[in-house]
Order: sequence, then structure tokens, then C-alpha cells
Amino acid sequence: MLQPTDAKLSARHFRHLALCTALLFTPLLSASEVVVAERVGMSSERLALLDSNLERFIGESRLAGQVYLVMRHGEVVAHEANGLQDISQKTPMRHDTLFRIASQTKAITSLGIMMLQERGQLDINAPLSRYLPEWSDMQVAIADDNGGYTLEPARREITLRHLLTHTGGMSYGTGPAAKAWAEAKMQGWYFADREESVSDTIARMAALPLDAHPGEQWIYGYNTDILGAVIEAVSGDDLATFFSDNILNPLNMVDTHFYLPESKSGRLATVYRPAAGGGIEARPERNGMNSQGLYDEGPRQSYSGGAGLLSTARDYARFLQMTLNGGELDGVRLVSRKTIELMTTDHLGDIEFRPGQGFGLGFSIATDLGLRGTLGSVGEYAWGGAYHSVYWVDPVEDLVVVYLTQIIPAPGLDDHITLRNGVYQAIID
Repeated sequence: MLQPTDAKLSARHFRHLALCTALLFTPLLSASEVVVAERVGMSSERLALLDSNLERFIGESRLAGQVYLVMRHGEVVAHEANGLQDISQKTPMRHDTLFRIASQTKAITSLGIMMLQERGQLDINAPLSRYLPEWSDMQVAIADDNGGYTLEPARREITLRHLLTHTGGMSYGTGPAAKAWAEAKMQGWYFADREESVSDTIARMAALPLDAHPGEQWIYGYNTDILGAVIEAVSGDDLATFFSDNILNPLNMVDTHFYLPESKSGRLATVYRPAAGGGIEARPERNGMNSQGLYDEGPRQSYSGGAGLLSTARDYARFLQMTLNGGELDGVRLVSRKTIELMTTDHLGDIEFRPGQGFGLGFSIATDLGLRGTLGSVGEYAWGGAYHSVYWVDPVEDLVVVYLTQIIPAPGLDDHITLRNGVYQAIID
């Protein structure tokens, strides 16, 4: 909620007020009551310090607003909505404000693939071409010394596991054959303006050369959008229907959609960018990657499994808590504990990624805190989205954190590390 800086409630009273407000207006995740942080080994006073530190980014006009949610041992200890959803309209940020979560969609798509494996409908170690035949006999673009490239046959077939770990060999159309990808209108993660199904787009994409041999490099790109097309091919449903029937409805994720329902039109946060003279300004563009995006209007035909969803902090925390619980939430089991174990294991081996981190089936995995250099635990899994959102799950501390805001690009913003440091300094058990 928007808090006046000159009239703060005491830390303990404010914490109770904020959590009770969340209880009144937003269904809880899995607890029957909102808890005082100390009950689960966290400090109310220290969480209030975290909130104050995050509000600074709003007071300094570096962000319009933010919503974050922290859970420990399955209980909500912080669910705060700070600043404004829209500056020009003076619309306060709300606990149920909807955000473009972009690449946070990837974890949900990855879970969908694993659900189909459990049902015996696919095998993640099988070739992609078994499910999408056009993705066979792939060619790899090898850069030459003249700014061009030559083609050579891929050394191995792309597997679904390659796609789950972003080792499928494709970027977002920015590799050696970038010109060919651009001419085919296959660049960037944005799909909302496409007047065709994601399966049709991915089928056309298969004619383009890869940027690397499958299984040899970690390259961020269309891997998960291709997995969305696999889900459509195997299940017989479009991705929106599959998500709703198999993940969103069972988890009571009532505010997660590919496109904004008309009834929720006043709840979508505005996207901002740094302004030339300082501060921030709303992005004027309606279409494209760096824009408001056609999520409340437009074709509504393409369901991007890599970056297409809108959601709330409450909804996404429910999804993450399900993974932390080993595939179950509120008595509803989506996958087995062993499937979650496989998803949250590093699959990269010797493939380079980031210091102290590997990659599982849909998100990064902390493997060495000393090399990473930030607070957390080995085994933590995490990712974020293009509009500057972030999440992580810490199984050692039994912790779920979701942070949502809307700014692109976000140069120099250190709110993510402020959040991380603030969450861990609040643990007192």
C-alpha cells in the first residue's frame, strides 16, 4: 500500500495492518491465517526495514511502484504494495495489481512439459523432432572472419532437455545468422502482436539456422517458446487451455492470464523507462518488446510459453510454494517430488553459465555461494522477467520470494540485491 513517509506506523503495527489488508482482499496462499513473522523465525522489525529500503526507490523516482511477497514455512510474512500502479492517474499499487511477468512464464511451461512426461506422453531426453518433425536435420551458422557465416549440420539432434536448460542452440535471433532471423521476423521474446498461433510461428522458425550445436552452450532464447509448441502438439490443447486446466485452475491462480480479461482492465500496472532528464516516464509505445505490449488489446492469438503471462505476486507465490512442497499445494498434487528434484538439479555439467550457478529445468540453480557472492543457499532456484521482476525459492530456508515491478530497461537499479539482503537479514532463528 502507498505509505506517507512522514506518518509511518510503528514497524509491528504496520506489519499487522499490511498483512490483515492482504487477508481481507486477497485469498491466502496456503495458510489459514496471516502470521506474525517471529512465528516462523523472521523479524517483523527487520522486515519493516526491508520495506523502508525498497520504498526508497519509489521516493527517488527510480520506480513507480512494486509488490513483493515473502513466505517462510508456507506462511506469508510480508505482502506489500508500495508506490503507484500508474503515476499519471495517481492509481495506488495494490496487492492484486497485475504485472507482465515475461520470462517468469518459463517455469510454468517447464512444469507443463514435466507433467506430460509423468503422464507418459513425452520423454524430455527424446529428440524435439519426435514431437515437432520440422525440427530435424538442423543446420548451425558458424561465423566467419568477414561478418558472414557458413552452415554445417548439427552434431546432434535437439532434445527437450536441451530446451529446458537453454542449450538447444538458439538465441532470440541475434546469432551469426541474425539477418536471416530478422528477415523471417523472428527476433526478440515478444509474441503478443502475432496473428498466428505459437505453434505456427515455431514451425516456421525451424527453417532458420541455429547459433550453436545443441547441448554445447547455454544460450538464452526461444527454447521455452518451442516447448510451448510441444505442449500444444502433445496435449492437443492450445497453451492457454493447457495451463488453465492443468496448472492455473488446480492451483487457484485466479489472476494469471496470457491476455488481460476485460473485467480486470484497471489492474494492469503501467510500464516505465528511465527518463532522459532523470526520474522515470511511462513508455508511450503500445507494441513491441520495449512497450506497454498488446496484452489488453490486439490479436490475442499467440500464447508465448517463454514470456507471455500476466500475473500477481499472490498467484506466482502459489506456483512457487507448490514446487517447494515437492509438487503439491493445498492437497492438490501436480507432479511428484522426484520430478521437482530433477527440475531443481543443475543439468549443465561443464557448460559455462554464471559463477556459482548452474541451470535446472526452467531456472538457475545456486551451486556455490562463494563464487556467486550473494546471500542465499546452495540449491536455491530463481529467475526473473524482462520488466525487472524476480523470484527465488530457497529450500534450505523454506523460503519463497516474489518481487514485481514494471520498468524496461532498468540500468543501475539495485533493488534486487536490496531485496535479497533485506530478506535474509530478517531471518532470526
